[in-house]
Amino acid sequence: MTDANPTEIAAALEKHGYLPDERIAQVVFLAERLDKPVLVEGPAGVGKTELAKALAAVHGRRLIRLQCYEGLDEAKALYEWNYRKQLLRIQSDEESDWSELSGDIFSEDFLLTRPLLEAIRSAEPVVLLIDEVDRVEMETEALLLEVLSDFQVSIPELGTIKASSRPMVLLTSNNTRELSEALKRRCLFLHIDYPTIERETTILLAKVPELPEGLAESMARIVASIRSESVRKPPSVSESLDWARTLLALGIDRIDEATVTDTLHVLLKYQADVEKVAASLAKT
Repeated sequence: MTDANPTEIAAALEKHGYLPDERIAQVVFLAERLDKPVLVEGPAGVGKTELAKALAAVHGRRLIRLQCYEGLDEAKALYEWNYRKQLLRIQSDEESDWSELSGDIFSEDFLLTRPLLEAIRSAEPVVLLIDEVDRVEMETEALLLEVLSDFQVSIPELGTIKASSRPMVLLTSNNTRELSEALKRRCLFLHIDYPTIERETTILLAKVPELPEGLAESMARIVASIRSESVRKPPSVSESLDWARTLLALGIDRIDEATVTDTLHVLLKYQADVEKVAASLAKT
Protein backbone atom coordinates (compact mmCIF):
# COMPACT_ATOMS: atom_id res chain seq x y z
CA MET A 1 0.00 0.00 0.00
CA THR A 2 2.93 2.33 -0.56
CA ASP A 3 0.93 4.35 -3.08
CA ALA A 4 -2.21 4.58 -0.94
CA ASN A 5 -3.42 7.91 0.40
CA PRO A 6 -4.59 8.40 4.02
CA THR A 7 -8.24 7.77 3.09
CA GLU A 8 -7.36 4.46 1.43
CA ILE A 9 -5.18 3.48 4.38
CA ALA A 10 -8.08 4.20 6.77
CA ALA A 11 -10.40 2.03 4.66
CA ALA A 12 -7.87 -0.82 4.60
CA LEU A 13 -7.44 -0.68 8.39
CA GLU A 14 -11.22 -0.67 8.86
CA LYS A 15 -11.48 -3.74 6.65
CA HIS A 16 -9.22 -5.53 9.11
CA GLY A 17 -11.21 -4.43 12.16
CA TYR A 18 -9.29 -1.30 13.20
CA LEU A 19 -11.19 2.00 13.16
CA PRO A 20 -8.64 4.83 12.77
CA ASP A 21 -9.30 8.54 12.99
CA GLU A 22 -7.82 10.99 10.46
CA ARG A 23 -4.69 11.58 12.52
CA ILE A 24 -3.86 7.87 12.76
CA ALA A 25 -4.36 7.35 9.02
CA GLN A 26 -2.19 10.37 8.23
CA VAL A 27 0.71 9.24 10.44
CA VAL A 28 0.61 5.71 8.98
CA PHE A 29 0.65 7.25 5.49
CA LEU A 30 3.68 9.39 6.36
CA ALA A 31 5.49 6.48 8.03
CA GLU A 32 5.19 4.45 4.84
CA ARG A 33 6.20 7.34 2.58
CA LEU A 34 9.13 8.48 4.74
CA ASP A 35 10.12 4.97 5.86
CA LYS A 36 10.29 5.99 9.52
CA PRO A 37 9.34 4.23 12.76
CA VAL A 38 6.24 5.44 14.60
CA LEU A 39 6.22 6.11 18.33
CA VAL A 40 2.65 5.63 19.53
CA GLU A 41 1.88 7.05 22.97
CA GLY A 42 -1.31 7.05 24.97
CA PRO A 43 -3.08 5.41 27.92
CA ALA A 44 -3.31 1.64 28.12
CA GLY A 45 -6.09 -0.02 26.16
CA VAL A 46 -6.70 2.60 23.45
CA GLY A 47 -5.55 0.41 20.54
CA LYS A 48 -1.81 1.06 20.21
CA THR A 49 -0.87 -2.61 19.92
CA GLU A 50 -3.93 -3.36 17.79
CA LEU A 51 -2.72 -0.79 15.25
CA ALA A 52 0.45 -2.81 14.69
CA LYS A 53 -1.56 -6.00 14.28
CA ALA A 54 -3.89 -4.33 11.80
CA LEU A 55 -0.97 -2.92 9.79
CA ALA A 56 0.57 -6.39 9.58
CA ALA A 57 -2.73 -7.74 8.29
CA VAL A 58 -3.17 -4.91 5.78
CA HIS A 59 0.31 -5.45 4.31
CA GLY A 60 0.28 -9.23 4.59
CA ARG A 61 3.39 -9.10 6.75
CA ARG A 62 4.39 -11.22 9.71
CA LEU A 63 4.19 -9.39 13.03
CA ILE A 64 7.27 -9.71 15.25
CA ARG A 65 6.69 -8.42 18.77
CA LEU A 66 9.26 -7.41 21.37
CA GLN A 67 7.41 -7.08 24.66
CA CYS A 68 9.43 -4.70 26.81
CA TYR A 69 9.76 -5.02 30.56
CA GLU A 70 12.05 -3.85 33.34
CA GLY A 71 15.26 -5.83 33.13
CA LEU A 72 15.05 -6.60 29.42
CA ASP A 73 18.61 -6.89 28.11
CA GLU A 74 20.45 -7.53 24.87
CA ALA A 75 20.25 -11.30 25.27
CA LYS A 76 16.45 -11.26 25.37
CA ALA A 77 15.96 -8.48 22.82
CA LEU A 78 18.64 -9.23 20.23
CA TYR A 79 20.41 -12.58 20.48
CA GLU A 80 22.26 -14.96 22.73
CA TRP A 81 24.27 -18.14 22.34
CA ASN A 82 22.81 -21.52 23.18
CA TYR A 83 25.23 -22.22 26.02
CA ARG A 84 23.82 -25.65 26.83
CA LYS A 85 24.19 -26.81 23.24
CA GLN A 86 27.69 -25.33 23.09
CA LEU A 87 28.69 -27.18 26.26
CA LEU A 88 27.40 -30.47 24.88
CA ARG A 89 29.37 -29.89 21.69
CA ILE A 90 32.56 -29.24 23.67
CA GLN A 91 32.04 -32.32 25.83
CA SER A 92 31.41 -34.51 22.80
CA ASP A 93 34.77 -33.62 21.24
CA GLU A 94 37.22 -32.91 24.03
CA GLU A 95 40.16 -33.95 21.84
CA SER A 96 39.79 -30.99 19.44
CA ASP A 97 41.73 -27.84 20.18
CA TRP A 98 39.97 -24.60 21.08
CA SER A 99 40.56 -22.90 17.72
CA GLU A 100 38.57 -25.64 16.00
CA LEU A 101 35.83 -25.78 18.61
CA SER A 102 35.34 -22.01 18.85
CA GLY A 103 34.79 -21.77 15.11
CA ASP A 104 32.15 -24.46 15.42
CA ILE A 105 30.23 -23.45 18.54
CA PHE A 106 30.07 -19.78 17.57
CA SER A 107 28.16 -20.49 14.37
CA GLU A 108 24.58 -20.15 13.16
CA ASP A 109 23.65 -23.55 14.60
CA PHE A 110 24.25 -22.26 18.13
CA LEU A 111 22.66 -18.81 17.76
CA LEU A 112 19.34 -18.03 19.46
CA THR A 113 17.69 -15.13 17.67
CA ARG A 114 15.43 -12.80 19.63
CA PRO A 115 12.80 -10.42 18.17
CA LEU A 116 15.12 -7.59 17.04
CA LEU A 117 17.54 -9.86 15.23
CA GLU A 118 14.67 -11.93 13.86
CA ALA A 119 13.15 -8.81 12.29
CA ILE A 120 16.50 -7.78 10.79
CA ARG A 121 17.27 -11.23 9.41
CA SER A 122 13.82 -11.83 7.93
CA ALA A 123 13.97 -12.34 4.17
CA GLU A 124 10.40 -11.07 3.87
CA PRO A 125 9.28 -7.61 5.07
CA VAL A 126 7.82 -7.69 8.58
CA VAL A 127 6.09 -5.38 11.04
CA LEU A 128 8.21 -4.99 14.17
CA LEU A 129 6.26 -4.03 17.28
CA ILE A 130 8.35 -2.80 20.22
CA ASP A 131 5.62 -2.79 22.85
CA GLU A 132 5.71 -0.63 26.00
CA VAL A 133 9.18 0.74 25.31
CA ASP A 134 8.87 3.05 28.32
CA ARG A 135 9.30 0.02 30.61
CA VAL A 136 12.96 -0.59 29.70
CA GLU A 137 16.02 1.06 31.22
CA MET A 138 18.01 3.71 29.38
CA GLU A 139 20.74 1.20 28.47
CA THR A 140 18.28 -1.00 26.60
CA GLU A 141 16.71 2.05 24.99
CA ALA A 142 20.18 2.92 23.65
CA LEU A 143 20.39 -0.57 22.13
CA LEU A 144 17.03 -0.06 20.44
CA LEU A 145 18.21 3.29 19.16
CA GLU A 146 21.29 1.74 17.57
CA VAL A 147 19.25 -0.97 15.84
CA LEU A 148 16.61 1.47 14.59
CA SER A 149 19.24 3.84 13.25
CA ASP A 150 21.00 1.39 10.92
CA PHE A 151 18.86 -1.76 10.93
CA GLN A 152 21.97 -3.83 11.33
CA VAL A 153 23.53 -5.82 14.14
CA SER A 154 27.19 -6.60 14.76
CA ILE A 155 27.83 -10.03 16.24
CA PRO A 156 31.57 -10.30 17.02
CA GLU A 157 31.77 -13.98 16.10
CA LEU A 158 29.71 -13.71 12.88
CA GLY A 159 30.20 -10.14 11.66
CA THR A 160 27.62 -7.51 10.75
CA ILE A 161 24.12 -8.61 9.78
CA LYS A 162 22.18 -6.05 7.74
CA ALA A 163 18.44 -6.05 7.12
CA SER A 164 17.64 -7.37 3.65
CA SER A 165 14.24 -5.65 3.85
CA ARG A 166 13.51 -2.73 6.15
CA PRO A 167 10.87 -3.60 8.76
CA MET A 168 7.87 -1.36 9.40
CA VAL A 169 8.41 -0.38 13.04
CA LEU A 170 5.93 0.71 15.70
CA LEU A 171 6.99 1.52 19.25
CA THR A 172 4.29 1.90 21.88
CA SER A 173 4.51 3.75 25.17
CA ASN A 174 2.10 4.24 28.05
CA ASN A 175 4.16 7.32 28.96
CA THR A 176 5.21 5.98 32.35
CA ARG A 177 8.61 7.63 31.89
CA GLU A 178 10.14 10.18 29.53
CA LEU A 179 11.84 8.64 26.52
CA SER A 180 15.11 10.04 25.22
CA GLU A 181 15.14 12.88 22.73
CA ALA A 182 17.34 10.77 20.44
CA LEU A 183 14.71 8.04 20.21
CA LYS A 184 11.89 10.51 19.67
CA ARG A 185 13.85 12.31 16.98
CA ARG A 186 14.07 9.16 14.87
CA CYS A 187 10.34 8.47 15.00
CA LEU A 188 7.10 9.99 13.83
CA PHE A 189 4.95 10.75 16.86
CA LEU A 190 1.36 9.60 17.27
CA HIS A 191 -0.73 10.15 20.37
CA ILE A 192 -3.84 8.00 20.71
CA ASP A 193 -6.21 9.16 23.43
CA TYR A 194 -9.51 7.80 24.62
CA PRO A 195 -12.05 8.09 21.79
CA THR A 196 -14.82 10.66 21.65
CA ILE A 197 -18.33 9.50 22.54
CA GLU A 198 -19.24 9.35 18.85
CA ARG A 199 -16.16 7.34 17.89
CA GLU A 200 -16.50 4.96 20.84
CA THR A 201 -20.11 4.36 19.84
CA THR A 202 -18.90 3.45 16.35
CA ILE A 203 -16.25 1.12 17.79
CA LEU A 204 -18.78 -0.62 20.04
CA LEU A 205 -21.17 -1.18 17.14
CA ALA A 206 -18.39 -2.43 14.88
CA LYS A 207 -16.87 -4.82 17.41
CA VAL A 208 -20.15 -5.97 18.98
CA PRO A 209 -22.56 -5.83 16.01
CA GLU A 210 -25.50 -7.31 17.94
CA LEU A 211 -25.45 -4.31 20.31
CA PRO A 212 -28.44 -1.96 19.85
CA GLU A 213 -27.35 1.49 18.67
CA GLY A 214 -29.12 3.32 21.49
CA LEU A 215 -27.47 1.09 24.09
CA ALA A 216 -24.04 1.64 22.51
CA GLU A 217 -24.44 5.41 22.66
CA SER A 218 -25.58 5.30 26.30
CA MET A 219 -22.63 3.12 27.20
CA ALA A 220 -20.17 5.45 25.44
CA ARG A 221 -21.54 8.44 27.36
CA ILE A 222 -21.32 6.65 30.70
CA VAL A 223 -17.77 5.45 30.04
CA ALA A 224 -16.74 9.00 29.07
CA SER A 225 -18.25 10.27 32.31
CA ILE A 226 -16.35 7.68 34.36
CA ARG A 227 -13.09 8.63 32.63
CA SER A 228 -13.64 12.23 33.70
CA GLU A 229 -13.59 11.08 37.34
CA SER A 230 -10.22 11.02 39.12
CA VAL A 231 -10.05 7.23 39.19
CA ARG A 232 -6.82 5.25 39.47
CA LYS A 233 -7.37 3.42 36.18
CA PRO A 234 -9.97 4.80 33.77
CA PRO A 235 -11.76 2.18 31.67
CA SER A 236 -10.06 1.44 28.35
CA VAL A 237 -11.76 0.73 25.04
CA SER A 238 -11.18 -2.99 25.57
CA GLU A 239 -13.02 -2.74 28.89
CA SER A 240 -15.87 -0.89 27.17
CA LEU A 241 -16.12 -3.83 24.78
CA ASP A 242 -16.11 -6.27 27.70
CA TRP A 243 -18.91 -4.25 29.29
CA ALA A 244 -20.95 -4.39 26.07
CA ARG A 245 -20.59 -8.17 25.88
CA THR A 246 -21.44 -8.41 29.59
CA LEU A 247 -24.69 -6.50 29.19
CA LEU A 248 -25.69 -8.65 26.22
CA ALA A 249 -24.88 -11.83 28.13
CA LEU A 250 -27.10 -10.61 30.98
CA GLY A 251 -29.92 -9.79 28.56
CA ILE A 252 -29.84 -6.05 29.38
CA ASP A 253 -31.04 -3.71 26.63
CA ARG A 254 -31.27 -0.43 28.57
CA ILE A 255 -29.05 1.09 31.22
CA ASP A 256 -30.12 2.53 34.57
CA GLU A 257 -28.19 3.40 37.71
CA ALA A 258 -28.62 -0.08 39.20
CA THR A 259 -27.31 -1.74 36.03
CA VAL A 260 -24.22 0.45 35.96
CA THR A 261 -23.53 -0.06 39.67
CA ASP A 262 -23.93 -3.83 39.43
CA THR A 263 -21.51 -4.11 36.49
CA LEU A 264 -18.89 -1.49 37.41
CA HIS A 265 -16.43 -4.27 38.21
CA VAL A 266 -16.18 -4.99 34.48
CA LEU A 267 -15.09 -1.41 33.71
CA LEU A 268 -12.95 -0.69 36.77
CA LYS A 269 -10.12 -2.75 38.20
CA TYR A 270 -9.71 -1.25 41.67
CA GLN A 271 -12.28 -1.50 44.44
CA ALA A 272 -11.64 2.10 45.48
CA ASP A 273 -12.54 3.21 41.94
CA VAL A 274 -15.70 1.09 41.97
CA GLU A 275 -16.82 2.60 45.29
CA LYS A 276 -16.00 6.13 44.18
CA VAL A 277 -17.93 5.90 40.91
CA ALA A 278 -20.86 4.12 42.61
CA ALA A 279 -21.07 6.95 45.15
CA SER A 280 -20.95 9.51 42.37
CA LEU A 281 -23.77 7.76 40.52
CA ALA A 282 -25.90 7.70 43.67
CA LYS A 283 -25.68 11.51 43.89
CA THR A 284 -26.93 12.09 40.34
